Amino acid sequence: MDISLLRDTAGAMVADGKGILAADESTRTISARFESLGIKSTEDSRRDYRELLFRTEGVGEFISGAILYDETIRQTASDGMSMVDVLQGQNMLPGIKVDTGTTQLAGAPGELVTEGLDGLRQRLHEYFDIGARFAKWRAVITIGDSIPSEYCIKANAHLLARYAALCQEANLVPIVEPEVLMEGGHDIVHCFEATSMSLSTVFNELVEQRVDLTGIILKPNMVLSGKDSSTKAGPDEVAEKTIDCFLKTIPVAVAGIAFLSGGQSDTDATTNLNAITNRASQLNVPWPITFSYGRGLQSLPLSTWLGEKANAGDAQKAFYQRARLTSAARCGSYSSEMEKGDL
Repeated sequence: MDISLLRDTAGAMVADGKGILAADESTRTISARFESLGIKSTEDSRRDYRELLFRTEGVGEFISGAILYDETIRQTASDGMSMVDVLQGQNMLPGIKVDTGTTQLAGAPGELVTEGLDGLRQRLHEYFDIGARFAKWRAVITIGDSIPSEYCIKANAHLLARYAALCQEANLVPIVEPEVLMEGGHDIVHCFEATSMSLSTVFNELVEQRVDLTGIILKPNMVLSGKDSSTKAGPDEVAEKTIDCFLKTIPVAVAGIAFLSGGQSDTDATTNLNAITNRASQLNVPWPITFSYGRGLQSLPLSTWLGEKANAGDAQKAFYQRARLTSAARCGSYSSEMEKGDL
């Protein structure tokens, strides 16, 4: 393990004004999104869409790296250049999703556990050789009647820590993602409690598994009301609860925090990030705070592209605009008036 390399990579991932693009949807997930918009999902169409994003002129000003799916990191662009080289040409770091998805956790009805440790050491070394410099593993925590259970949180935290240790051994920065889902009718207090318990357990496991916290990026959810909650917390309350939770649970040594958008609308994800960034600045928190958005960056360009080559330019403008606005929120300078600007 080269800790200097890991720290340098982690620092580049959360560089000032920049965030991370999550373009690591599985074939099944991206196919479902394509089909909902009438786009035929093929290996070529998936490549064309992601190449469109990666080749957007100037987007490297706002995006430090992209998380890829296994199919994508092995693909070549339409001109024969590898996708890794396309990203590096935009001054963006290539990353890779390495978990293999979730399944029902035995003995825990309604709760999930993430799989993918089998053969992971070999896969990580291969991905490093291909050009990846960081990796991602997502754990899922559900809020509901009598859940999340301590058992579920511990099981997922242990797997996240094992993954992170193997990543650092392979000189890949691990993105550690314990996502407390928005789905449900819970209020923000229940999300605060579940997120606090999850983060505390994750960091206990990371320390137990001898993971160097200066060489990881945490990808957490914001502390939010559930999607179906009758009491929706506004941005100021989201920022207060989120930063309060983090100050109580996240060690100072962590290299950076990159929020997931978690099913929020584009504007909600941007507005809440802006409020959190400003709250963090007021309290002088010890970590860089940024974003690692999937749908929060992609929904507009995808619905603009619609699988048509003629729409590629407009889709790239939409992606650039979304990246620019999210970067502004990462810097605490976003306002809703900016949404009215020309693409």
